[in-house]
Amino acid sequence: MKVFVIGIAGGVGHRLAKALIAKGDDVSGPVRRPEQIDALAQDGVPSFQGDFLAMSIDELAQAMAGSDAIVFTAGAGGKGGAAATTAIDGEGPGKLAKAAIKAGITRFVLVSVFPEAWRERHMNESFEHYMVQKKRAEIDLVQSDLDWVILRPSALTNDPGTGLVDLGLAQVHHEITRDDVAATIVDLLETPKISRIILEVTAGSTTIGMAVEAVARSAAKP
Repeated sequence: MKVFVIGIAGGVGHRLAKALIAKGDDVSGPVRRPEQIDALAQDGVPSFQGDFLAMSIDELAQAMAGSDAIVFTAGAGGKGGAAATTAIDGEGPGKLAKAAIKAGITRFVLVSVFPEAWRERHMNESFEHYMVQKKRAEIDLVQSDLDWVILRPSALTNDPGTGLVDLGLAQVHHEITRDDVAATIVDLLETPKISRIILEVTAGSTTIGMAVEAVARSAAKP
């Protein structure tokens, strides 16, 4: 496969790119700062300088031309205030979806968030805005004609991956490593039967391969 990754320098995106390359796939994606290109290159991950927010839909379509799939795993991360969250987390996936259609690419994986994430912590207004924008992005993708998959991971950690998850239409929110989220995306990309579905993933007791296979079998049922 050739995969175009938005957020390729981020926690999940970087891990995803490395995992895909290790399997022999081609990966590319834009980064905003030149030093990010050098840092990614040290891990054998190719990238190019570009800001997908500043790029037009035509420019994005040209950049992703020839790709087999797009993965959107970018996020404002609380930086830049509400405006940045709206632009990146809310409007970003819809913009990429339009570029994908123009480029003739149908497969699109969106990394989103559990709807009930950290509700017990009574998060601030900034976090609530983030949740609203994530839902907005999901709606834009669901209403598109793309071959989309929305993956909602629970709270992310930088611990080493376990290779074990709980994956399905609805899960209890706990936490999951970024390694395991990236590995789950790899298997989802390689399973075309899984399409136009919203999945939730958290740490669990089932190997990632078996978990993805179980979803594929369920999706294939009439």
